[in-house]
Amino acid sequence: MRIGIDLGGTKIEGIVLDAQGHEVARVRTPTPAGDYTGTVNAITRVVDDLEAQAGIVGRCTPVGVGIPGTLSPATSLIKNANSTCLIGNPLDVDLTRALKRPVRLANDANCFAASEATDGAGAGASVVFGVILGTGVGGGIAIDGKVMGGPNGIAGEWGHNPLPWPDDDERPGPECYCGLHGCIETFLSGPALAADFKHSSGLDCETQDITSLTSKEAEDALGRYERRLAKALAGVINILDPDVIVLGGGLSNTTRLYENVPAHLLQWVFSDQVDTRLVANQWGDSSGVRGAAWL
Repeated sequence: MRIGIDLGGTKIEGIVLDAQGHEVARVRTPTPAGDYTGTVNAITRVVDDLEAQAGIVGRCTPVGVGIPGTLSPATSLIKNANSTCLIGNPLDVDLTRALKRPVRLANDANCFAASEATDGAGAGASVVFGVILGTGVGGGIAIDGKVMGGPNGIAGEWGHNPLPWPDDDERPGPECYCGLHGCIETFLSGPALAADFKHSSGLDCETQDITSLTSKEAEDALGRYERRLAKALAGVINILDPDVIVLGGGLSNTTRLYENVPAHLLQWVFSDQVDTRLVANQWGDSSGVRGAAWL
C-alpha cells in the first residue's frame, strides 16, 4: 500500500491506495492557515489516522505529498507556493523526520496531471495540460503519460505568467503574492473571482455561491471569468498545443465553463480551428491526492 497527501490552501486530504489503485482509507482536515509547523504536524496526524484506518502497523508505508509550490533544485527549499508559509522551508526534510520515513514531494498540479493522464479524463492522449483552479492557479504537463518537471521545477506554471491580451481595465492587474501585478492567478483563482464579484456588486460571496446565482452581477462576473480563462488557455495552446486540457480545483465544478470557454478560444488561438478538448477531471477532488500516492 501507499499513502498520498494533497496539501491545499484550505484542506489537507490523505488516502491509502492498494497495489491495484483501490482506495483503502481517506482523511480530510483543515490546513492551519499561515502556520508552517502546524501544517507539518497536521500532515503527521493525517498519516497516523490513515494508517489506523487501513490497519497498517509500523511506519513503513511510502508517502507522497502534493504541494502548492515546488522544491527548488538550487536550495532544496520550497519556492513558488501560494501557501506562503511553506516558502523557504525544507518541507521534505521536516516531513521525513516527523513521519520517520522517506517522503517524496511534487507540485500538486503535476500530481493532478499525472493522475488524469494515467487513468483519468486525459487517458490515452499524447499531450495533457492539467489545470488547477482553486485557492491558487497551477498547471502540469504530461507527455505520453510522463509528467514534465523541467530544470527549474516549474514546467506548466502558467498561473504566474501575465494575463494575455488584457483589456484596459485589466491593466496593470491585481498585485500577486509573487511581487508582480496581473498574474493569471490574480484573475482566475477562487479568491480572485470572489474579489471581482465584490468589486462589481459590493457583496461578499463564496465562490461556489457566485456560480449558482442568477443575478446580473453574478452573470457579468462569470462572463469576465470565462473570457479571461479563454485568454489564458489560448496562450498555453499557442505554445504547447495539447490534445486535451483537464480542469481541476473547486472551479472545475462550474459546468458552464466547458461550453462557454471553448467558444471564446478562436479569438486568440493562432489557428483556423481549435481541436484541443476542454474537459472536467474524472477523479474530482481525488485527482491530486491519487497522483501524490503514485509518487
